[in-house]
Amino acid sequence: MTTTRLPLFPLSTVLFPGLVLPLNVFEARYRALVRDLLKLPEDGPRPFGVVAIRDGYEVAPTATGLPDPAERREAGPGDGFAADPMESFHPVGCVADAATIRPRPDAGAADGYEVLATGTTRFRLRSVDASGEYLVAEVEALPEVTGEGAGALAAGVLRAFRAYQRALAGASDRSLGPNQELPEDPGVVSYLVAAATQLYAGDKQRLLQARDTATRLAEELKILRQETALIRRLPTVPGADLTLRPTSLN
Repeated sequence: MTTTRLPLFPLSTVLFPGLVLPLNVFEARYRALVRDLLKLPEDGPRPFGVVAIRDGYEVAPTATGLPDPAERREAGPGDGFAADPMESFHPVGCVADAATIRPRPDAGAADGYEVLATGTTRFRLRSVDASGEYLVAEVEALPEVTGEGAGALAAGVLRAFRAYQRALAGASDRSLGPNQELPEDPGVVSYLVAAATQLYAGDKQRLLQARDTATRLAEELKILRQETALIRRLPTVPGADLTLRPTSLN
């Protein structure tokens, strides 16, 4: 088993390969992480790991930038998580590449950053080190396995996703409008649909860690049919804002 050490950025959302992740970084631990990323060559990858939080808080209650508590202190690397942070995170995450890092114009002395990253590959979390300025994870890369029948399943998922979009009656994600051409590669389809469908974080996490593309697509097909039937029975549908990917508070 070959492992790699990566700076770790826990979030309350799930990142999928190929999807864009905007971050508003203001906590000391994550500012330190971004400063280290800035030391890497600008024309090369600036990778860090993103994991979804299973039990804990994305932003520490005492973090700088939040409404004033009675006493404030800078968040330590493991603040908001269990003594062993591994217990607070889902076991499978996604490597993110920070393509753009800009100082926040309003940051002042807080030294905040705006980061635009893209998900690249999945990993399995093996251990988490909280001894430094920020969390560092030992991760094992997960191969992308296609699985039997992925091509046919992808075609079915695309049809079901179009029906889902129509049922939303214009409330679908702006980045994936009803007239936008969708990809044909089964793996890309599986991640794009997982990200664009309105689901709880736990459901998205289950899709991220599916053993292969075919399994993920089969689950998505079932979910899309269920969600479409449910939406059609509702007198109203959620507004468009519910489908937008939020910028993380951190």
